[in-house]
Amino acid sequence: MSKLILLNKPYGVICQFSDHPTHPTLKSCVPLPGVYPAGRLDTDSEGLLLLTGDGALQHRIADPRWKLPKTYWVQVEGEPKEEQLEMLRRGVDLGDFVTRPAQVRRIATPELWPRNPPVRFRKTVPDGWLEIIISEGKNRQVRRMTAKAGLPTLRLVRVAIGPWRLDGLPPGETRELDVRLEDLPRLPQGGRGPGGGAPRSHTAPSVKGTPPAFRFARGNKKS
Repeated sequence: MSKLILLNKPYGVICQFSDHPTHPTLKSCVPLPGVYPAGRLDTDSEGLLLLTGDGALQHRIADPRWKLPKTYWVQVEGEPKEEQLEMLRRGVDLGDFVTRPAQVRRIATPELWPRNPPVRFRKTVPDGWLEIIISEGKNRQVRRMTAKAGLPTLRLVRVAIGPWRLDGLPPGETRELDVRLEDLPRLPQGGRGPGGGAPRSHTAPSVKGTPPAFRFARGNKKS
């Protein structure tokens, strides 16, 4: 069994353990030696980050061949129109690459923890929330997608990676899980999914209706 750590990364924390001159690092949230992030999350984004000390598990989660779905709740500036959502769903040409089709829908305002610092609002400009599920992880991809669609991102929270979800974990706290690598799906022979396409993987459950409130259940933060 391998240990997998689920962290709710706060806004402003940089995804590294080495000291940084202007930002707190993962050491402020994960005082455990020998663990490393399986993937990244931007400094100005919040939510689920997976860490492990098992190199094989880390590679298995981060390997782009598996394209684990990542679910984000995104607060955008402006009222999303159906044609803007369709643009995100079809795939967006960002210049250096074209994104794969995404699952996108409007959601009610989720009951999240307060962000520090708060999001700056303009009284004359409305805002809305989207759930966006992608299977890629390019640098600042979701923010670039919404900006291209005319919906600048105000706040971005990752709530799920594959089968793993925040499920009420407060910001800055962790939850430890036991994971067996052999229980995860394996790549078919040849290293590609059925039909030569992307390999099948766990699908992050999509939130139906109103997003659930986070109950701020205590995690396993250690000091």
